Amino acid sequence: MLKACLNGTRRRGEHPAVPLTPVELAADAVRCASTGVAAVHVHPRDDSGAESLDPAVVAAAVSAIRDARPGLPVGVSTGAWIVPDPAARVAAVRAWTVLPDFASVNAHEPGAAEVAAALHERGVMVEAGLWTPASVGAWRRWSAPTGRILVECMAERVETALADAAAILAALPGGHPPVLLHGEGPATWPVYAEAVRRGLHTRIGLEDTLLLPDGAQTPDNATLVTAARTHPTPH
Repeated sequence: MLKACLNGTRRRGEHPAVPLTPVELAADAVRCASTGVAAVHVHPRDDSGAESLDPAVVAAAVSAIRDARPGLPVGVSTGAWIVPDPAARVAAVRAWTVLPDFASVNAHEPGAAEVAAALHERGVMVEAGLWTPASVGAWRRWSAPTGRILVECMAERVETALADAAAILAALPGGHPPVLLHGEGPATWPVYAEAVRRGLHTRIGLEDTLLLPDGAQTPDNATLVTAARTHPTPH
């Protein structure tokens, strides 16, 4: 499964094609879906461009994508940088009026288990974000079921990112949920290739990289997806 991560924390100044508004997210999701992605992951923004878990903001982004591309699974982030207070993150999830299909929860963040439980109570599939081998233990203490594990290699140095991927994967228990492996920055494409080699789910998009496999800046998300599908083991 290839997922498109459309915007993340990026600002327009980092790339002119970063989609921020519901209309832009929807149009980008349609373009990426037409190139073959199976799902999209987005960070909804308020009118000021700031990431938000506010019910109206999440509803606008998720609804716009669903209206433009019915049946395309849509996921959002619940990162602690969006709403630092764990209780407020839980309250936001419980107040959502339009539910995404899935939502990521970083296991190392304060309140992660409670946020995951709130998502599960609402019927939203939980993706557990694991950044380090130590976070595997934190995730295993959750009470909420996990639908997918995100092995997220945050190191920019390629050798470090690949070593982190191997260590996290080795720490996972037997019978674990499906895994999506991805990197960021300079490690994006090498980790993508490792995910393909291992037969794991993966993702690509402006959230993770602004560059194509040859080092040229991508014009948009759809071009990144096309490159991923055309060059399944880039270097």
